[in-house]
Amino acid sequence: MRLVMLGSPGSGKGTQAAVLARELSVAHISTGEIFRQNIKDRTELGMKVKQYTETGELVPDSIVIAIVADRLGRDDCRTAGFILDGFPRTVPQAAALDEWLEKEEMPLSRVLELRVERDILMRRLTGRRHCAICRIDYNIVFKPPRTEGRCDKCGGALVLRADDSEESIARRLDVDAAKTRPLHQYYEEKNLLTTVDGSKEVTAITVEILEKLGRSVASASAAGRAN
Repeated sequence: MRLVMLGSPGSGKGTQAAVLARELSVAHISTGEIFRQNIKDRTELGMKVKQYTETGELVPDSIVIAIVADRLGRDDCRTAGFILDGFPRTVPQAAALDEWLEKEEMPLSRVLELRVERDILMRRLTGRRHCAICRIDYNIVFKPPRTEGRCDKCGGALVLRADDSEESIARRLDVDAAKTRPLHQYYEEKNLLTTVDGSKEVTAITVEILEKLGRSVASASAAGRAN
């Protein structure tokens, strides 16, 4: 099972990618995590990524694709499959990914898109808070503290990040929509795109995705235990 997970900020794609990876016994490939790991390991590609991120520049597609390809080429992805979270973000990246996968005889099985209405995304994203003292993250919608406005661990005040204001989030959603609309069309034309209602509860979304993949939670879990 080789999957790509798409979704707007706040859609829950990272959560679903992690859950599906466990259910399907495939590797969860988060581009953010493999970037950080390459930087930590001081790989040649990781040092190139660091140069760009430290200056606030976008990492060129050629470097992003090289890092993703390196991870997808490992045994766990080749034998069991993977779910990509955070990549591709543009049509050129998607085309480069397809070219590499075709060369390696590892074609995508499906592209999953979590669709959530904008007002719900706004409510989710503006609900994020973090402790001013120990920096633990909360969300007043999904992960509220036991005491309103106070950190469970240290009792510090929970505050809104500067980039989580309504104006900032609205701009972020606008930019994301403009960038990803062509990507959705690209995968639709390839008959790979499957859309899922991302506004439901986490488990319900997982069940719907697995059903659309021809799997059930029980059968997927059993397969994972067997592996």
